[in-house]
Amino acid sequence: MFNATLASQTELNQQTIVKLTDEVQIGGKELIIIGGPCAVENLTQMEQVASHLVNSVQALRGGVYKPRTSPYSFQGLGEEGLKIFTQIRERYNLPVVTEVMSISQIETVAAYADMLQIGSRNMQNFDLLKALGQAGKPILLKRGLAATIEEFINAAEYILSHGNPDVVLCERGIRSFDNYTRNVLDLGAVAALKQLTHLPVIVDPSHAVGKRELVAPLAKAAIACGADGLIIECHPEPEKSVSDARQALSLEDMVQLVKSIRPVAEAIGKRIPTSKNQPQLLAA
Repeated sequence: MFNATLASQTELNQQTIVKLTDEVQIGGKELIIIGGPCAVENLTQMEQVASHLVNSVQALRGGVYKPRTSPYSFQGLGEEGLKIFTQIRERYNLPVVTEVMSISQIETVAAYADMLQIGSRNMQNFDLLKALGQAGKPILLKRGLAATIEEFINAAEYILSHGNPDVVLCERGIRSFDNYTRNVLDLGAVAALKQLTHLPVIVDPSHAVGKRELVAPLAKAAIACGADGLIIECHPEPEKSVSDARQALSLEDMVQLVKSIRPVAEAIGKRIPTSKNQPQLLAA
């Protein structure tokens, strides 16, 4: 299939399970919910996010290196943001997912993050994909803005063929002639990828629609059609987010969304783990 021998489904129909930590994994009967802001802005912001979501999500997301359309937009905090993530992870026992944009960033980001995200713009940055094969950390690979399913799977094959078996695919919507939503969420691709590959597949409804009021229905639909989890943007004050404000949920709405997804998961024989994390005191 597509010459993607490592990514293709095996005759035994065995699905890969990717571990972020000993307690948190992607694939199998348990779903993963990854939540957090588009960008890490400061420690106070991430403290608010983690304290609200600690019993609702299994991992935190947030960009520290931001690939922005305009060179004048906020570009991220860089290593300062990674250090903020470290404090939050240690206090709330939540693994963190953040984007890496270049080969030069891999070593630094891998030293802090539990999972490295490849954004849609870099899905076919083949030198970066090859380097991530040696990163030693799980990779979250987002589908390109106009990538076919074949191109998406072959991008994953680059990472797998260079030594990293821990790849998770992420459908985040593709461009079309319609502009009512930010992109068009391709749930058909989710179902197809689950049949064509053994890799876990999660969905990003936030980037797909770009409007917070449409996130919840698509999140439920994604789980119903077989996704292994969701990655969703949320913010303490969505309207004040430095990037992607229009699509960010409030923290309260994020908690309610996770609750509303639980019966959908149960209906298809899966479950969202119930966290029992207790925050640790931050060092003075």
